[in-house]
Amino acid sequence: MFTRRQFLQASLAPLLVAPHLDEFKKKGFKIGACDWSLSKSADPDALRVAKQIGLSGVMVNMGSLSNDLHLRKKEIQDEFIKVSAETGVAISSLAIGALNDVPYKSDPRTEQWVSDSIDVAARFKVPVILLAFFSKNDLRNDDEGIRETITRLKRVAPKAEKAGVILGLETYLDAAGHQRIIDAVGSPNIKVYYDFRNTADAGHDPIIEFRKLGKDAICELHMKENQFLLSQGSLDWKGISNMVGELGYRGDNWMQIEWSLPDKADLISSYIQNRDFLRQRFPTT
Repeated sequence: MFTRRQFLQASLAPLLVAPHLDEFKKKGFKIGACDWSLSKSADPDALRVAKQIGLSGVMVNMGSLSNDLHLRKKEIQDEFIKVSAETGVAISSLAIGALNDVPYKSDPRTEQWVSDSIDVAARFKVPVILLAFFSKNDLRNDDEGIRETITRLKRVAPKAEKAGVILGLETYLDAAGHQRIIDAVGSPNIKVYYDFRNTADAGHDPIIEFRKLGKDAICELHMKENQFLLSQGSLDWKGISNMVGELGYRGDNWMQIEWSLPDKADLISSYIQNRDFLRQRFPTT
């Protein structure tokens, strides 16, 4: 059997000619998880669960329609800050999952949500907010929806730039579709939140699409295999890790485990396995 060191050396061997390898080795990724995948969406207890797993941080959902995205309230923010300090687990990034059911591309309420989330991110000092474009907010085959999304992003981008916050678009679009939006908005603070599994499920090659976008257009990563552990799904994780190393991708230095939980499996032990798999495949801190 390989030792962990031997395994890392073997998996990184094809990268020895990569121009960014030294930087890639020096500065590893931090591993977190999405709070909704820990069954604690928009709940400070997600940080306590993450500590049990041994994660460095948590991507926190802003909340739901039923609680009016309650992370916008100061007292809720205070509780997250308190628990983060107690556990030593960082609030690594934010997400607005409610956009899947209340579409950013059409519902007027969502513009205020995105604007407010920038204020929350600034208070938490987190660099990335994920904007979800699935279900009712899906942009595929919706040119009107894409145009309206561009219009709205143009309005909010200056605020994001001033706050130093990236708005990360997570969608089923291919690289060209994402690039169309980025180019049309024309802001360095609009990027892609990349999910290898989603890209494959949309019928695209996740490695090819990542290369087309380029490392500077991608802000953060979801690492998932849905109902499978990361080590047991169908994605080419060796190819992904090699490509990430070759390109010298860093983003904001966070990768978030999402789902990757077999049916009826124990969450804590499963996420420990997922964490250890990422540590084997990628340089991490």
